[in-house]
Amino acid sequence: MAIELTDELIKLEEAAVAEHAKVRAMQAEYGRPADGDGWTDDQHAAWQQQWDAWRTASEAVQAAISAHAEATEQSRYEVERELKRRVRHPEPEAE
Repeated sequence: MAIELTDELIKLEEAAVAEHAKVRAMQAEYGRPADGDGWTDDQHAAWQQQWDAWRTASEAVQAAISAHAEATEQSRYEVERELKRRVRHPEPEAE
C-alpha cells in the first residue's frame, strides 16, 4: 500500500529541515563553543533562538505525522519514513 502524504506534511517537514540547516550553518560559522575564546553572548543567544525555532518546527511536523497517520489509518513509522525520504531524498523529475 502506498503511503499517502499531504502537501501540508511536506511543507512542515521542509520547514523543519530548513531550520536545522540554519542551526548547522551557525555551528559551522561559530565553530565549537569550547574552542578558542568560545562564543560571545550574542552568538549563544542567536544559536539558542535558532535551536528553539528548529525544535518548534520539528515538534509541529511530528504532531502532524501522528495526526495524519491516525486519521488515515497508516503506520506512523511508515508515514514518517516516506515523508523524510520524499523531502530529503527526492527523486529526479522525469523530463
